[in-house]
Amino acid sequence: MKPWDYFIITAVIMASFVPYLLFDTNNDENNNRESTDVIAVVKIDGEVVDKFNLSQVNESFEKTYYPQKGKYNIIEVAPGKIRVKEDNSPDQIAVRTGWISRPGEMSICLPHKLIVEILGVEENPLIY
Repeated sequence: MKPWDYFIITAVIMASFVPYLLFDTNNDENNNRESTDVIAVVKIDGEVVDKFNLSQVNESFEKTYYPQKGKYNIIEVAPGKIRVKEDNSPDQIAVRTGWISRPGEMSICLPHKLIVEILGVEENPLIY
């Protein structure tokens, strides 16, 4: 090996840590935000039918939706999280998704056209 080879190898190794430092700093900023409100939106056929501020829920409760004749979805809301507890769709994908609690997560029941989506306050500041 030549002397410049050591320099190039060292520079490449040091450069490989740059993305880690950038993304690690970004995660710290996201975790330290003052606003911790998390909003859950329930949509049926693209229309918003219910909204829950999961940050303000103190005890668990259930709510049943009937998107179409003969079809039902039972949504369970708990402090800081929400899930589709039960439905009568054949594939049960929304039920198997389980609890969702972070902005960007979704639980979708395609046969019933039901979507449960988590939003942060920054994404929809008018919902409280």
